[in-house]
Amino acid sequence: MEIEILGAGEREAFLSLLDDPSPAVRRALLARFTALGPASAPFLQEVSRGSNRVLARHATWFLDELKFSDPVADFRGFIRSLNYELESGSLLLARTVSPRLDAGDCCTQLDTIAARCRELIVEPSSAREKCRVLNRVLFHEWGFHGNVENYTDPRNSFLDQVLERRTGIPLSLSIVYLLVAERLNLDLEPVGLPGHFIVGCFVDELPFFIDPFDRGVFRDAEEIFDLLRANNIVPKPSDLAPTPVREVLCRSCRNLVNHYTTAGEPERARLFARFVEEFEATHEKHAT
Repeated sequence: MEIEILGAGEREAFLSLLDDPSPAVRRALLARFTALGPASAPFLQEVSRGSNRVLARHATWFLDELKFSDPVADFRGFIRSLNYELESGSLLLARTVSPRLDAGDCCTQLDTIAARCRELIVEPSSAREKCRVLNRVLFHEWGFHGNVENYTDPRNSFLDQVLERRTGIPLSLSIVYLLVAERLNLDLEPVGLPGHFIVGCFVDELPFFIDPFDRGVFRDAEEIFDLLRANNIVPKPSDLAPTPVREVLCRSCRNLVNHYTTAGEPERARLFARFVEEFEATHEKHAT
């Protein structure tokens, strides 16, 4: 494989420097990758799909700068890797339609929101108290809200667009909520209800749920069941179970199939339909 051309020592050196904040180091790495040419692409692609979120982000930046990256192929590689991490997957998904997406800027925005939350959290605080702070920062200070007026706008599903426009649908706003919570070491889970998406906290004796589409309103299990019944859905206890990251991202692709179809963009709809098929085929292959 071409990756072996780099040599073990040089690969280790690259791994130790990829996240170095020094502009001089970044320029030197970019020059070295440029000199190596396509031989450096497999190494950077491998790191971009790896489990280290920080290194993956920086490797993606270099791939973009070097024009070695195929965003659609990268997302397919992520699907097949089975290494499902929410932030990397959300950024890779967004890059399939915005190849010049600045992943570092997205992560910096999430870091900034989390930093503001830390300023306001007084320890010791319960998970519910921390979520109240997160609600204040996200929905009041930053103004994130559900896009009721243009719900089917495909931009509502892409992490970079949601951060820029501060509006989205239940699933994408839940992703933002979860990514900020992760930075706060707040243990929350995605919960994919039938027809809606929320965030769950299961660390206390009684779980509680947060609806980011409704500016972070708290609900208990019975209130969630009442909402489902109001929509003619017979609730089941399993509806409140945490949703795997794989299914979160696959559901986002399903949403995009519908929203691009509504927008009259059949090619984009077919692209995301293929991603859904890839998720399902990969899961079936490894589940048996």
